[in-house]
Amino acid sequence: MAVILTDENFEEIVLKAGKPVLVDFWAEWCGPCRVIGPIVTEIAEDYHDRVIVGKLDVDANPGVSFKYGIRNIPTILFFKNGQVADKQVGVVPKGSLVNKVEALL
Repeated sequence: MAVILTDENFEEIVLKAGKPVLVDFWAEWCGPCRVIGPIVTEIAEDYHDRVIVGKLDVDANPGVSFKYGIRNIPTILFFKNGQVADKQVGVVPKGSLVNKVEALL
């Protein structure tokens, strides 16, 4: 299951994580976000022991969204050691995201 991220817990969960983190920036009204959401959930289940997978609602958490320049959603940022290591904007097949996750491990 993906972790629900907020402006308040983002630093603790993502930036101070001891393992790679995938963050899905999304919104309830976003159609493409609903397409990629189940893929993100599958990755969370597949990599639960090696990667933290989180979802951040951009409408409810404008601080983090602004800090990372999120202008289009869905956007997925991949963090390693508290830094953005990769980025994916838009809907892509699961394999594309898995390749990016594997590159962080």
